[in-house]
Amino acid sequence: MPKTIKITSEDILQEIKLSCKIPEIIKQIITRKILGNYAAKAGIEIVNEELQKGADRIRLINKLISANDTWDWLEKHSLSLDDFEQIVYTNLIDEKLFQHLIAEKVEPYFFEHQLDYTGVVMYEILLNDEDLAVELYYAIKEGEMSFYDAAHQYIQDTELRRKCGYQEKVNRKGLKPEISAAVFAAKPPQLLKPIVAAKGVHLILVEEIIQPQLDDELRQKIASDLFSEWLKQESAEFEIVKHLDSNNPSANPQA
Repeated sequence: MPKTIKITSEDILQEIKLSCKIPEIIKQIITRKILGNYAAKAGIEIVNEELQKGADRIRLINKLISANDTWDWLEKHSLSLDDFEQIVYTNLIDEKLFQHLIAEKVEPYFFEHQLDYTGVVMYEILLNDEDLAVELYYAIKEGEMSFYDAAHQYIQDTELRRKCGYQEKVNRKGLKPEISAAVFAAKPPQLLKPIVAAKGVHLILVEEIIQPQLDDELRQKIASDLFSEWLKQESAEFEIVKHLDSNNPSANPQA
């Protein structure tokens, strides 16, 4: 006869505490409550046809082909059929609310902040010695050595050295102001004069300036950023009251 281990709701809550996941769970609960309250005030509703399509989509994502697959999945996650319907309903409400709040704001925001999304392809050597940086700058300018030779000689990080200091595509927000100003004023391909900043002296080769396009990827990023900012502002208006059991260590300074 197999041995039995009994797991209760209290056990699960305690494990969440011990895993230090309470803040993460609380954040999710706050988000769910705020979105639910706002959706109710905005009169956002879900019809049966939408519920069915939403359920089918979740089954497809989780590869639940048959009814047995669905029941096994529910059992694995300790979910009832009502819980499953609540998941579908909540997802649909969130999507509709997202469209209601954010969808029409993406393009205006993009055009207002278009400069922030301008990208640059560049190579960089970070040095600690300004005199050396100036020496290398003039050596490269005068054709005594290439930027890539300098990168192989003076970049310490192995992977970065193999890429000759290649920084991938970087946008304006990804650079410090003192570096960004010089980089985006360049006329590629251009080697910039050494820039002294907090981390050292930057010797930068600007290869290409990339004008932003509002493609699907950028549209999704802007929408996500706007939604996160809205949620942050909404959360700030609420006082969060937690009702956990008395075993919470934070309630006992002597613990």
